[in-house]
Amino acid sequence: MDFLIENEQAIRVSVFLSLLLILGGAELIAPLAKRQMGRPSQWLTNLSIVLLDNLTLKYLFPLLAVGVAELSSKSGIGLFNALSLNFWFEFGLTLLLLDFLMYCQHVLMHKVPILWRLHRMHHTEISLDVSSAVRFHPIEIIFSMLFKMGFILMLGISVEAVIVFEILLNGLALFNHSNLKIPHSFENILRKVIVTPEIHWIHHSEVVRETKGNFGFNLIFWDKAFSTYIDKPTLNYDVMQQGLSEFGFTTPLSLKELIISPFKNYPPTAPAKETP
Repeated sequence: MDFLIENEQAIRVSVFLSLLLILGGAELIAPLAKRQMGRPSQWLTNLSIVLLDNLTLKYLFPLLAVGVAELSSKSGIGLFNALSLNFWFEFGLTLLLLDFLMYCQHVLMHKVPILWRLHRMHHTEISLDVSSAVRFHPIEIIFSMLFKMGFILMLGISVEAVIVFEILLNGLALFNHSNLKIPHSFENILRKVIVTPEIHWIHHSEVVRETKGNFGFNLIFWDKAFSTYIDKPTLNYDVMQQGLSEFGFTTPLSLKELIISPFKNYPPTAPAKETP
């Protein structure tokens, strides 16, 4: 754990880049569906967004989530700091609670109109792949960080748990956004515990009913517990259309248009599909 804390940034960047390249290569070998747009332009846009997001967080929040956890530990703030729980029990419980927090946040991003205006940028992707995992508006990233920091302070979550959760969250997001076909028998086992690409792709479908389900990031339990789980899409993955009707399904948005999109109204270019 000391090694993890001392090398947090290097570990997180290494895991992110390694998974991005590994999953990006695997997509070419075993795609879940045929690509609808060019990979170079898509990756350039999405990696530019993640760079902008990280610069925004570094400028506005020097402490970030890990720094807040360190502050909580040193000052004794938070519920867990007042309790004498076994380290590993608290560690496991914390990972579960943080994952539930992300599920709740995701539901809020869809249910609250002003938050949806921010989050819909993520849903403008018309051809999901591993790079889509980092396609979030900088203001949504700020909201998410504030939401997470408040939760960490309230509970007094340990630095170690925050680092491990952030690594898991980023890694599984890359995985479940990827255009990767997993062998059916193995996918059936994985989807009993974690969110797989076949589960998360349903959430990005143009069918409105499907966009309102499968909110989980890591674990599948929350969707099943709160009846937001959708097992299969209406259309097969090879013909499923991703994206939002108001942004169209043929031309990807430019980086500039994505950044200003929360502040604009977009009339539907095609009727939103409740069912195909």
